[in-house]
Amino acid sequence: MRLSETQVYSITHILRQYFGEDSEIRLFGSRLDDSARGGDIDLYIEPELTDGNELAKALILSKVALVKALGDQKIDLVINRKGSSSLPVYQHARETGVVL
Repeated sequence: MRLSETQVYSITHILRQYFGEDSEIRLFGSRLDDSARGGDIDLYIEPELTDGNELAKALILSKVALVKALGDQKIDLVINRKGSSSLPVYQHARETGVVL
């Protein structure tokens, strides 16, 4: 995994702050490949929050906080609300992702 311990701590701390302490957070995609270089940070979240307005606000505020903490890099947040339809990206992230 191509994230430092400090980056992992920042990511989990920020996302749990905005989406809820019991939210599941996984890293998936190219950052899992230690032999690769660069790439965006792909994060899968099953949030504790369920309200659509609260989720939208959490998405915006968490992205701002992540950029402040990690620097200006591409960060993709995939949010799977409990009880929503299962999209292929959700399945891929759950099967290949690493829980942070």
